[in-house]
Amino acid sequence: MNYMGVNEIREKYLSFFEGKGHLRLPSFSLIPKNDKSLLLINAGMAPLKPYFTGQEVPPNRRITTCQKCIRTGDIERVGKTARHATFFEMLGNFSFGDYFKEEVIPWAWEFVTEVLKLPKERLWITIYQDDDEAFEIWNKKVGIPAERIVRMGKEDNFWEIGVGPCGPCSEIYFDRGEDKGCGKPTCGVGCDCDRFVEFWNLVFTQFDKDEEGNYHRLKNPNIDTGMGLERIATIMQGVDSIFEIDTMKNILNKVCEVANYKYGSDDKKDVSVRIITDHIRSVVFMVSDGVLPSNEGRGYVLRRLLRRAARHGKLLGIEGAFLWEISDVVIQNSKDAYPELKEKKDYIKKVLKVEEERFDETIDQGMNILEAYIDELKKENKNILDGEKAFKLYDTYGFPIELTLEILQESGMDIDLEGFNREMEAQKERARAAREETNYMGTDIDVYMTLPADINTVFEGYNNTISRGKVLVLVKDGNIVDYAEKGENVEIILDRTSFYAEMGGQVGDTGIIEGEGFKVEIEDTRKTANNKVVHKGKVIEGKIKKGSEVTAIVDKARRMDIARNHTATHLLHKALKDVLGSHVNQAGSLVAPDRLRFDFTHFEAISSEDLRRIENIVNDKIMESLEVETIETTIDEARRMGATALFDEKYADIVRVVKAGEYSMELCGGTHVLNTAIIGLFKIISEGGVAAGVRRIEAVTGKGALKYIESLENMLRDVALRLKSNVKDVPRRTEILLQDLKEKEREIEALKSKIAKDAAMNLVNDAKDVKGVKVITASFDLDVDALRELGDKLKERLETCLVVLASTKDDKVSFVAMATTDAVSKGVHAGNIIREVAKVAGGGGGGRPDMAQAGGKDKSKVNEALDTVYKLVEDIVK
Repeated sequence: MNYMGVNEIREKYLSFFEGKGHLRLPSFSLIPKNDKSLLLINAGMAPLKPYFTGQEVPPNRRITTCQKCIRTGDIERVGKTARHATFFEMLGNFSFGDYFKEEVIPWAWEFVTEVLKLPKERLWITIYQDDDEAFEIWNKKVGIPAERIVRMGKEDNFWEIGVGPCGPCSEIYFDRGEDKGCGKPTCGVGCDCDRFVEFWNLVFTQFDKDEEGNYHRLKNPNIDTGMGLERIATIMQGVDSIFEIDTMKNILNKVCEVANYKYGSDDKKDVSVRIITDHIRSVVFMVSDGVLPSNEGRGYVLRRLLRRAARHGKLLGIEGAFLWEISDVVIQNSKDAYPELKEKKDYIKKVLKVEEERFDETIDQGMNILEAYIDELKKENKNILDGEKAFKLYDTYGFPIELTLEILQESGMDIDLEGFNREMEAQKERARAAREETNYMGTDIDVYMTLPADINTVFEGYNNTISRGKVLVLVKDGNIVDYAEKGENVEIILDRTSFYAEMGGQVGDTGIIEGEGFKVEIEDTRKTANNKVVHKGKVIEGKIKKGSEVTAIVDKARRMDIARNHTATHLLHKALKDVLGSHVNQAGSLVAPDRLRFDFTHFEAISSEDLRRIENIVNDKIMESLEVETIETTIDEARRMGATALFDEKYADIVRVVKAGEYSMELCGGTHVLNTAIIGLFKIISEGGVAAGVRRIEAVTGKGALKYIESLENMLRDVALRLKSNVKDVPRRTEILLQDLKEKEREIEALKSKIAKDAAMNLVNDAKDVKGVKVITASFDLDVDALRELGDKLKERLETCLVVLASTKDDKVSFVAMATTDAVSKGVHAGNIIREVAKVAGGGGGGRPDMAQAGGKDKSKVNEALDTVYKLVEDIVK
């Protein structure tokens, strides 16, 4: 066989199908678009579902891709088997009602035998048991002997997900030889051993399954194929494991270099090396596509994989963050096929390093606690960790529950998952809200999904706010109707419109749609999941009918306010890059009439000096009166021009580039002003963090900026009035008042301290004797420092004593415990005592035998907590 590298196989496959009339598309983002059934893309066909269902018209009826995929269902097997991985690439060729079995089966054979040059005698075919059509093509047209075509049942060779398109499959297997088999007489295609490897699945989508379970023949059947790139690479390179193919071996070698470990010398460490090798691929591609670590959704998948890899690095003896360094090899391996990896290299490494360092800060402490839990379970002859303790590891120390389970299972133990899930209920609810189960190929069904793909709306609103059109569809109460009358809410699809539908962060237009005898007030304009432009409004006059000729009139003043904010957003994006660095990339936005909101990748708060610089740059560009022009060109030409694009977006062949002079240039489908001077004024009103590695700026422009400044002026005048001063003297007058306030606070604290000291003598007199230990408890309205000072004074006045004091100052509950040396010798332990005391008030803490501090949450429980001290002392004193 010919040796072929991963990158060579990928290119040969895509080029082969381009030669068969297929449009080559780049891999879609790992983040699904308009598909709430998936957290992450897990199959080559997943991003193409709208084309298979007919909800969208494909750019070509023949498409070929190499799709990035993430699957974590078998994560516990990764590193322990030869072929399980969380990240993989899926080669695919697809037909949307074009060619079918007669074409795709011979093409598959041609590619496998003539391009890859796999020996024909080692190839086997499986088909669905009733698919005589596929058998005839494989046997008669291609020439595969009947004895090498294996019929299999529905579970193995029939593809379906709920209702919708489905059909039989045909798979191609490679025989690795008898020496790889199990030796059983029944060994053959379908055996669980490693001899026969399935590497290409041809799905013939020829039926439509209805709700009753009936299969209806499709008028235009489809082809969906999938061949795992890593799996075919193991065959082409003659190796036994995906971890031995060229690209993954490069990563594996780097892991061993960092760990100073020789691969193959320890089975357990080999598993850790393989886990890191796999997981680093996943996290690099996820971060590249815009996923950031978090505690829910796809961000949790990323955090789980990264922290699992980091923990296995610890097992290999690697100190500190190291995954960011290994990411270089992943990027170098795949940068030609996925250029965004190279372009976002610094950003990817920064995200990985920050997250790994954050985990590194807590992992040792968390591991110590988990090991203590394990020791405790062993002493008690138990093997189930309490769910509350598992949740503490998750919530406090950032241990994904799967990581805790993995470590426990290494000691033959398990977790009380029911208890853990109770603790996690709120988080689980949020996660479930982010992922909605559906039953039609993963897409929510609504009335718009049933509309033909050719019902589309032409947007004419870039240069006009008034357009003429025709009513194509009317929807009322979720149903398609022929008319809507005065007072009724209605949703309208037109053949042409000047209304901008919410997209790319820009809100939808409002205005009026009117015709002969009717008027509809439009409150919003949106796009459905299958790209239908829907005008949502209320009939305020007459009766609108399907087929009516209409005039669509956008609220021009509102549109102009939106345009000001949108152009300002582009200037802000460029200014952020200029001031903070090229790692800054858009992570979300809102462009509304009253404000703009811009989320971007950055890892620390922006200083007030840098914020001022950014604001000044934007205002400078506004005052330079830069002409704003739009250019329609190809995506490749736009990138050559240097236009900023979002890597998780898919762009059409012809794109729209928005330029503000020579300063800013971005791909954008939104509406903009014609000259930056129209923006008027740009003012930042807030900056803050919204997620790990993501910051947010909110700003106003034009009339919004003037209103904001006016509100500040009114506030300043009000302050001056209350200070009985003029506006100019407010700073000086405020400083005088602050100094007076500090002085009064010092006097109050001194007075409280004096009162407390006077009360101390009474406390000494009232100390209770518990088994020879004088015990004092009391509660004061003092800060913690004053509480400790009082505790020291009380301890000085008594021998063999324990002092436990509480504070409820500023509604914060604090406890301090102090014990004399001779009290400690009797068994008193301030740290242990205060831990139990704090629990009563819903808190926690601890410390040394002679000195400890804790916090609480429930102010009403303070006295009850202090009352427990006497019983605790009685139980522990010798």
